[in-house]
Amino acid sequence: MNQRIYDSRAAEVVDFTPREAGRIGLYVCGPTVQSAPHIGHLRSALVYDQVRRWFEATGHDVTLIRNVTDIDDKILDNARLAQAAGSSEEWWALAYRVERVFSAAYDAIGVLPPTYEPRATANIREMVELIELLIERGHAYVAADGSASVYFDTASWPEYGALTRQRRDQMEDAADSEPVGKRDPRDFALWKAHREGEPATAAWPSPWGLGRPGWHIECSAMATRYLGTEFDIHGGGLDLRFPHHENELAQSQAAGHAFARHWMHNGLVNTGGQKMSKSLGNSLFAHDLLAQARPIVLRYFLGSAHYRSVLEFSETSLAEAEAAFSRIEGFLERAAALPGFEGATDSAGAHGAACAGVEGLPAAFVAAMLDDFAIPQALAALHEEVRAGNSALAVGDETAAMQHGAAVSRMLDVLGLNPRDPQWVGSSTITGAADAALAILVDELLAQRTRARADKDFATSDAIRDRLLSAGIALEDTPHGPRWSLT
Repeated sequence: MNQRIYDSRAAEVVDFTPREAGRIGLYVCGPTVQSAPHIGHLRSALVYDQVRRWFEATGHDVTLIRNVTDIDDKILDNARLAQAAGSSEEWWALAYRVERVFSAAYDAIGVLPPTYEPRATANIREMVELIELLIERGHAYVAADGSASVYFDTASWPEYGALTRQRRDQMEDAADSEPVGKRDPRDFALWKAHREGEPATAAWPSPWGLGRPGWHIECSAMATRYLGTEFDIHGGGLDLRFPHHENELAQSQAAGHAFARHWMHNGLVNTGGQKMSKSLGNSLFAHDLLAQARPIVLRYFLGSAHYRSVLEFSETSLAEAEAAFSRIEGFLERAAALPGFEGATDSAGAHGAACAGVEGLPAAFVAAMLDDFAIPQALAALHEEVRAGNSALAVGDETAAMQHGAAVSRMLDVLGLNPRDPQWVGSSTITGAADAALAILVDELLAQRTRARADKDFATSDAIRDRLLSAGIALEDTPHGPRWSLT
């Protein structure tokens, strides 16, 4: 079975073949470091970490570029507001401080560092050169008001709108700059002239005068610098499709670059049935989430939905994730205690193990990952191995239990969730003997109930169900086996 991915531009699931056999170039839009990271930032970073880990598990050398936008209107505005309130922090210091907070949050949930993490301010020369090329090819122009601003001429590019399937005459005006000096309000900024009142440190020389880059040109320049004019995949959040990614695609191809062969977009996060946004005041910040759950459990929750779907967060989400992951940990601890168990992550860590290939992975898990990274189905395969392993332990079949334990460990390695990996030491052990004991006892009862149902001993099956319910444990029979939760 070939690797399949959903290509946002094609709007369908397609076969994925790397541009260069055995090597994959992946560009992911990173954060604009204006304020603290929230759950949406964590989810997006984790999605592409899962993608990267799977590609490496299947034998590919992955170059992952995740940029940092460290110059932007919002960064300047936030620094200005802070200074008005008495802060002495400059805009560039604010950006660096927030960048470090993002890095710490990513590290906490086990997101591997990118191959390169370029900052926008370190790639100004490449951006200026790309803008010069667009002017030369007739797709950009200097503002008519005499300022140093430069705009992309959307009318000059007939394919503008190809990524999001929009016609130009249906698009809203570009909101990234003032319409003064534009030929058309839908034209977007490539270079923004330095304005009165802005810090002198936030301006760079260019052939058109002092200024700074527009947001969209940053990613085109950095992707090309680090991956070349054509690369395999461009990823980011669904909210970036328009205008950011649409504008990236237009300006890059107008410059003569093939750019990304495939586009991937991860779904957003809902809280209480509403899309998360600053305007609604329902943002969930990374530091709050990490205070509520173990980092490995937060990673499990954030990565449990299909990457293209909306991730629903509720008051019980982290508790449910803790219960589910504790069942995995409980089985793995018991299997690892058996003499001769070989499923534990070696000294190379889970990342090293994930690069070892698909050997030892259940077929259902492999099929799920090849099918557009279908994590829910992959997790179903993992939990099936846990259930089978607990059943083997219940009847004393240590050989089968160790086999299932090895498969569980291998899948956890690929997903970056192996609690035996050194990165989780100190944070990944079960949060108390009571939790561990509960998971073991319930799984043993479920194994007994499964055998009773197979033997058509429904009286025993119902008795076990009622016993669990009286203890406050509800059961749900699913196509992938029984699931339990605290009522």
